[in-house]
Amino acid sequence: MNVQVVGNFDDAVNDRPSSSTVQKLIRLSAPAVIIGVASALVLFAVEELAHRLEHLLWSALPDLLGLSADSGWWIFGVLSLTGLAVGLVVWLMPGHGGPDSATIHLIAPPLPLRAVPSLLIAGVLALGGGVSLGPEAVIIGINVALLVAAFRWAVPSIPTELIVVLTAAGTVGAVFGTPVAAALVFTGLVGGMFREGALWDQLFLPLLAASAGAVTMSLLAKPQFALDLPAYAAIEPVDLLSASGVAVVAAGLGLAASAVFAPVHRVFRTLRNPVLYITIGGMLLGLLGVIGGPLTLFQGNGEMSELVTQRAEYPASALVLIVAVKVLALLISAAAGFRGGRIFPAVFIGVALGLLTNALIPSIPLTVAAAGGVLGMVLAISRDGWLALFIAVALTGSVTILPLLCVAILPAWLLVSRGPEMIVHVSQVDVLEHTAGIERRP
Repeated sequence: MNVQVVGNFDDAVNDRPSSSTVQKLIRLSAPAVIIGVASALVLFAVEELAHRLEHLLWSALPDLLGLSADSGWWIFGVLSLTGLAVGLVVWLMPGHGGPDSATIHLIAPPLPLRAVPSLLIAGVLALGGGVSLGPEAVIIGINVALLVAAFRWAVPSIPTELIVVLTAAGTVGAVFGTPVAAALVFTGLVGGMFREGALWDQLFLPLLAASAGAVTMSLLAKPQFALDLPAYAAIEPVDLLSASGVAVVAAGLGLAASAVFAPVHRVFRTLRNPVLYITIGGMLLGLLGVIGGPLTLFQGNGEMSELVTQRAEYPASALVLIVAVKVLALLISAAAGFRGGRIFPAVFIGVALGLLTNALIPSIPLTVAAAGGVLGMVLAISRDGWLALFIAVALTGSVTILPLLCVAILPAWLLVSRGPEMIVHVSQVDVLEHTAGIERRP
């Protein structure tokens, strides 16, 4: 392959941002900080609403009625009613809950403001009702719609595309409690958006928005993702093979779920009315919750901490059941029309798969197995290697494991790169029609 070199090495090393670039970055710094802070505040407010609903449905009400929230009937009933409620929102409310989460990537075009209330309600119902989806897609959708509208009115000179990127960066920084995740995720995106300037110049504003979001969220809620895993002090040669093997198995499981995602989505849509197919989705989730138990409900963030802390109570057979149920729950939650993201459930599945690997092969360190499982599963579901690496390292709380995971991601990426994605590819017309609540006739 022929490579054309522009300029010389010394020029590249001594390159400095132009005065116009510096002035532009300084001028946009304040909006970036405002966007980051606002993104975190909305995230905090939505999660508070979801937590209050969760407390009502899974603690206050069963206590008032003298019932156990862990009983099969309660789990089935709450998830079935959650499906009914979300179905009614998607069917009847203005905006219809925004576009189907199964048809859009994490960063999507801005929604009309009329869709925000229905998206908010549908997202809070899913999060509080125990659906196996995370908050990231809903929060980014709400934040982008609100902040794009606000800046179009207040500062119309700032491009909408930049507002979308900064809002997504601020939200990702707030969700993970650190700007590092946003910096990694947006490395590829800004490289494609901005054709001039060094990469650091391009990342400056997204990183600033992410930092503001992370700091704000840390002050409000102090998010913590590190699990109580054994310390990993030094890399052993055999661990390179172990981590790679676990990552490949996890990626393969994620690809298998992705391969059937679109067909499952189509089966649900044959019912046409969202009240029908989302309610049935809730009932199926209820049945899975009865089989897998409370640990397989919700987005999985708190549940995976509990799983790791109490891992001695779960033999390999129980972990197989947990992994299988959670994969099916993620598949149904995302395909049946619930609003939410797929990253957090994927992290839970990766952790559970790592625990299962360690239970079957105790010679593989638990931390290596868990990190490899998270790496492979998040990679398959998100198709973002940076995000997969970051989450795997963050959950272990060990920088020592990073070189190991940089090796493990290579075979996993070779498997994933040409495999099916967990997204339903539809035309823009179809997405807009769904947002408007229009069902196409055959």
